[in-house]
Amino acid sequence: MKLAMIGFGQAGGKIVDKFIEYDQRTGSQAVRSAVAVNTAKADLAGLEYVPPENQVLIGQSRVKGHGVGADNELGAELAEEDIDEVQGAIDNVPVHDIDAFLIVAGMGGGTGSGGAPVLAKYLKRIYTEPVYGLGILPGRDEGGIYTLNAARSFQTFTREVDNLMVFDNDAWRQSGESMGGGYDRINEEIVRRFGILFGAGEVAGGDAVGESVVDSSEIINTLATGGVSTIGYAAEEVENQTGLLSRFTSENGVDPTHATNRLTSLVRKAALGRLTLPCDIESADRSLLVASGPSRYLNRKGIEKGRKWLEHQTESMEVRGGDYPVDEPRVASVVLLSGVSEVPRVEELQQVAVETQDNINEIQSESERQTTDLIEDDDGELDPLF
Repeated sequence: MKLAMIGFGQAGGKIVDKFIEYDQRTGSQAVRSAVAVNTAKADLAGLEYVPPENQVLIGQSRVKGHGVGADNELGAELAEEDIDEVQGAIDNVPVHDIDAFLIVAGMGGGTGSGGAPVLAKYLKRIYTEPVYGLGILPGRDEGGIYTLNAARSFQTFTREVDNLMVFDNDAWRQSGESMGGGYDRINEEIVRRFGILFGAGEVAGGDAVGESVVDSSEIINTLATGGVSTIGYAAEEVENQTGLLSRFTSENGVDPTHATNRLTSLVRKAALGRLTLPCDIESADRSLLVASGPSRYLNRKGIEKGRKWLEHQTESMEVRGGDYPVDEPRVASVVLLSGVSEVPRVEELQQVAVETQDNINEIQSESERQTTDLIEDDDGELDPLF
């Protein structure tokens, strides 16, 4: 699947930067063009792979390149005001050569959570290609304002894109991990999962071609449910004498029974393991599975059994599947669950956000009352200057 990626805000820019690095490392050729948009000059300066001409600094007249301070209403305003500058960078995108736009943003901050929905609405008015979102939810420990931002952005972003794929940071945090190290590892997890999904079907010269290729139309049809999507991933290493290879290999090559069982198992692990957004998989409207790895280990029967299992689990007949041969020392399964509706984390996010908003209003009213009591004399004997 050929994508034009736009990273909005700090988290979005870093993830798009990581996507480009992954694309170059694996040769998947999924990223046809990449743009990074921010209100903070320092965030853009930290990018290594997004070309400087595709780095857009917005809101300079108002925030002077220092960011919006987690104010996503201001982030949305600046995106509206400077949308022409963003369009100037998108004009460099070879739209005739892409299948979709993907806007990537952290939903807890100010620039990405406010600006990404604005850009999605704008792109959908102009282009016929699908516009997807990849939204990153903040952790519970990041504070009430970030939860409130995420809940409001989630509601708006989902409405403006053709499908919002979600990654919940809270489900992926490890105890004792530094913030910087944690985000680097999480970004790698994000890129690996979505990289396999979007890379499927892209074949370079000399590459092996899958027996049942997953192309962009199947991904688009799976995401056509709209709403919210999540991704599962499971993999096992291939080693020369021990581990997976020794279990798969017989005297005549790869043992088809072991290959079938292993792929079926990986599909189940991907769907029932740690999803990018934990949910009840039975609530998915459509699903897609991609098996990746060296072509000799990608067994058609295993993929078909995995697909049938997904049909049974999701109670949906719209389950697509195929293989994506790659020269990597692992066999992996990626499962896309589209149109999920039973998502406890989102329900919790919205509830906490409502409570936070009520608390903010109460605190603001009390603060205004106390300030008034402080500066005004009780007897009214003093006159203000003006």
